[in-house]
Amino acid sequence: MAFSRSLSSSNSLPLLAIFLLTLLFYLNFVSRVIMAPLLPVVESELGLGHGQAGSLFFYMAFGYGVGLLGSGVVSHFLTHRLTVTFAGLLGGLSLVLISRSSSIGAIHTGLFFIGFFAGLYLPSGIATLTELASRQNWGKAMAIHELAPNMAFITAPLLAEFLLRFFSWRDSLSVLGGWMIGMPFFFLLFGKGSRKRGEAPRFQLFREVLINRSCWVMVLFFMIAIGASMGAYAVMPLFLVSELGLERPWANTLIGLSRSFGIILLFVSGVLIDRIGPIRALTAFMTATGLFTLLLGAVPGAVPVSLLVFLQAASVACLFPTGFTLVSLIFPERLRGTAVSLVIFMGFLFGGGILPSALGHWAEVFSFSSGFALFGIATLVLLPFFRRPISRLDLSG
Repeated sequence: MAFSRSLSSSNSLPLLAIFLLTLLFYLNFVSRVIMAPLLPVVESELGLGHGQAGSLFFYMAFGYGVGLLGSGVVSHFLTHRLTVTFAGLLGGLSLVLISRSSSIGAIHTGLFFIGFFAGLYLPSGIATLTELASRQNWGKAMAIHELAPNMAFITAPLLAEFLLRFFSWRDSLSVLGGWMIGMPFFFLLFGKGSRKRGEAPRFQLFREVLINRSCWVMVLFFMIAIGASMGAYAVMPLFLVSELGLERPWANTLIGLSRSFGIILLFVSGVLIDRIGPIRALTAFMTATGLFTLLLGAVPGAVPVSLLVFLQAASVACLFPTGFTLVSLIFPERLRGTAVSLVIFMGFLFGGGILPSALGHWAEVFSFSSGFALFGIATLVLLPFFRRPISRLDLSG
């Protein structure tokens, strides 16, 4: 009981405030990943190849990066609290507009705006989170916040299959968009967010972040982390349906359930980061991610691949609390929003945009499985290149 009261105290870990912020992050994330389980239907209806289907995520990733870079301007004028609300509201509207688009160009534009408004959220969300929680509990706070994308990964395929029973893929997006439009008003009325203003982008801030060698180490980290998470997730339904021959409902169910392992390990990761430190945690989680991604592509058969989908998803879930904790420790508060924007911009552009497109085009010539194997090998090979520089940094301040 004493431990529970300690966690929920206002100067330690205010669970209610963090939960409401996490709920908004969940909706933010669902809007970005819902296209993955819908992709087999979209690909068939629009007559797209694997490469074209995978390329849809590039437009979203590019918009996400632009939103991240522009988030400082918006949060400077609106405060972090209003930025979070504004991002959720217009993200939902963008989903509705996509559902009414009649051309692939209009869909690309809608995906760009979904990414853009989602990008506005993250720096303000992280700034709010580190203000709400005491520093010694940042690992736990980040782990709770990371429930949002993991719950989105779990529920998006199941939600997509449920909606497809009653609606077309276009109407399914409208239903989800309506939900997203309504929830930010709830947060605005009852949520607790930072009323501080973000730092408007200035050349000096960008320069201070970019000349820091740790910035580029974290860029590499998030390229791998986002690629192993969102990049693999984006094309996983196509992989399971087209190469393993699974039925779409079963493939989406498998993908959704596999992410439930991540929820369990997410809490373990938060405690582990605070106990053994983010550097050792990074090594353990990245090694597991690279190994399981490699095996996902190298091991044949539906049954072992299904098991590896679970293991790979669980290891990936632990990467993001580690990464955000490191960014929060490496950069001072005045640079933290700019650092998050730049690091996630470059990481997401590759991992969430270029990688799914590349895997799709690679699969048209070779296979998805060989693409996964190569990415797993690259992850393991690159591990020493960002672990050693981070280990030399002073993270005590």
